[in-house]
Formats: sequence, C-alpha cells, structure tokens
Amino acid sequence: MYGIDLSLAYIKQNLKTHITTDELAEIAGYSVWHFGRLFATATGRTISAYICKCRLDAALQEMAMGAKAVDVAFDYGFDTYAGFYKAFVRMYGISPKKYLSLYGKWEANMLREHELRVALGHWDAPQGLELKNISADDGAKVKENVWRYGEDLILKTADRDLVLRDLKLRKALTKQGFITSSALLTKTGSEYLDGERVFTLSHKIKGIPLPDVDRFGESRQEFGRKCGKALANLHLALKDVEADVMPDDKDVYKQATEWAKKLDLPADVTDDYKENFGKLAGKLPKQLIHRDPNPANILFDNGEVTGFIDFDISERNIRLFDVCYLATGILAKWEYGDKDIRDKWLLILSGVLFGYDEVSPLTDEEKQAVYYVILSIQLIFVAYCEGFDSPEMKQLAKINREMLDYIIGIKDQIKAIF
Repeated sequence: MYGIDLSLAYIKQNLKTHITTDELAEIAGYSVWHFGRLFATATGRTISAYICKCRLDAALQEMAMGAKAVDVAFDYGFDTYAGFYKAFVRMYGISPKKYLSLYGKWEANMLREHELRVALGHWDAPQGLELKNISADDGAKVKENVWRYGEDLILKTADRDLVLRDLKLRKALTKQGFITSSALLTKTGSEYLDGERVFTLSHKIKGIPLPDVDRFGESRQEFGRKCGKALANLHLALKDVEADVMPDDKDVYKQATEWAKKLDLPADVTDDYKENFGKLAGKLPKQLIHRDPNPANILFDNGEVTGFIDFDISERNIRLFDVCYLATGILAKWEYGDKDIRDKWLLILSGVLFGYDEVSPLTDEEKQAVYYVILSIQLIFVAYCEGFDSPEMKQLAKINREMLDYIIGIKDQIKAIF
C-alpha cells in the first residue's frame, strides 16, 4: 500500500486543521473509494475514526503536560469539550481525567494496550499474558494492526469487510488442506468481535520467518527453492477458492506505468518496458494471489516452510507478481550493509523461480516477463518513497533507487535464468 504511509504522515502533521478524505486520497495517489479500502486495511480503522483517535491521543498528551482540557479540545477540532469528552469515553471506555489518573504520563502504547485488553476480554482466553506488536523475528517493521498475546495467540484488527473476506479465505484454504490459522470464537460464539474496531483472535501458526543469516547463507538457493515451491502450492489452493472469495482485480502493468511517470528513468529503459512488457502483460496467467509474500510472512520450522500469514490485501493479479515480490522482498535486505547480498540474490531468485516452476510450471510468457515484473514492483516503490519530504523517506528512496538501478543493470542476468 504505497501511498498510505504518506497520508498517515500528513494526518499526524495536520491534526489541528480540517482534513478531508479527498485530499488524503490525492496525496496517496488513489481514487477516494480505493483509498478508503486500503486505509482500512493498513490501520484497522475508517479514515474518520483514525483521525479522531490521533486527535484524542495528541490532546491527551498535551493535557498530561499541563494544558487545559477545554483548550486542547478546541485546538484539535472539537466544537465543545462535551464532544471531546464523549468521543474519548467512546474510544477508551473511561474519562480523560480517569485515564490520566490510572496511567499517568501519556504514551501511545499504553492507550493501545488498554484498548486491546478490553477487546481480549470478549474471548475465553487466559488473562494477563504479555501483549506486544508483531514484528518479524529478524527485526522487520512492526505491524500496527497485529499483536501477539502470550506465546500462542494472535490478535488482529482490520476493516469489517476485510475481516470477513480474510476469514472466508482462511476457511476455504483449510478445506483445501492448506495450513492456516483458524479464528477462535468469542464468548457469544462469533468468529470476530464486531464494534468500532473489528478484531479476530487466532492461534499462531507454528514457525518463524527465516533470519537473514539463513536466507543468504550457503543454502540460499535451496531456501529460495523451498519458498518458490511453497508459494506455488499456495497459489494452487488460492486458485481453487477464488470464486468463493471474489477478490479485487488489479493490473500491475497499468499501475506501474502510472507510477513510472513520476520517475526520471532512462529513455531506453522506459521504451523497452513499454514495448516488451506491454506485449507480455496481457498474456500472463491471473488468479487470486497473496499480494504480500515478503519473507516476514513466510514461516519456517526446522528448515521447512510451515505456512503463510497475512492475507489481508489478497487480490486477483498476475501470479508472477507474488513470485517476484517474494524475491524483491529478500533483495531489500541489502540496506543493512552487506553489499555481497546483491550478488547472492541472483542465486536466491533462481531458486524461487525454479522451485515455483517445479510445482506449477511457468509459461513461456511468464519466463520472459520475470525481469519486467521485478522492475515494475521496484519502480512503484521508488516513486512512492520519493513522494515524501522527510529525511527518513528520502533515505529509503535513495536505497530503493540504488536497488532499481541494480535491477536494470543485471537485466541480462535475470533474463538468462530461463
């Protein structure tokens, strides 16, 4: 969801001004309707609910530092203090004064934990276990809508429609014999907690993401092959349940060409892309795909793939997108300093491709399109990063532009894999 972070940054910088959905969608580069769906997927809230929570959090922080409650309520866009008070109680279950007396100095994670523990009370789950944000065990970015509860349970929140689709997809995959996490029933017998925020609670799938030392170690090509085979098996299962899930249909070639307009690419690269991928794109097999099979979402145990997680943004697209996205997600690790990763990556890429092809043979057109799909994924992300003004995002844009240039530079080597 390339434009969502930009919209989130804009919200946090403009909490004391009027913010509209139209301007956020324009900043993110999506239609209003599509932006709303992606925003809910990323944050677990509607746009208005997310903005409201950010304003309440910021107001509470100022109150904790001595500001008058009435003043901060007006500063953050509430017409009356009574309106601010009602919104806060609706969000956190207690008054601002009571909250500050219980928790003292405001911290975002305190607010979140209180909210989450209230939600957990709707399940017959053990109480008082450790609750923390999920992040990949190799230190990847924290996922803001997923938490581990104890050692075995996963609490997750998302837009109601996405929760229902995710549950339906998991059930369908389970019937196909694919390992997924089943939702635990609430005390009322529901598969999810339906309220201002919609939650599910599930058992954790056995396994953890494979650390970098193994991904790029001596068995790196075999690691890639195992990932490719597992992804192919997942695709076979997803194809069988596609009619039941009715996913959104996407066109990566159209998306990439639009994002590419924001970049200063060499003319020969642009011409080659439009001419050759333009001819291939319409011939590539499409189906329901995972859409985010980065290494953090692939679980291993004893050196074998045990399953995939996070199907929130599954869509109908070319199946080669998942294969190449998996490979670019591994390549992204070069930012941590090991320049040899760039050379090792070609072996991993070949492992992924051959592993996939072994289970679900790639068509001739798919084999010809590998370079162009990898290029598509990378140029989209570079264009997205360059839309930010913050130093952090500028640095990320620089790193990913280096990756993009590297991919362009090894075009012939990528094409020579098949």
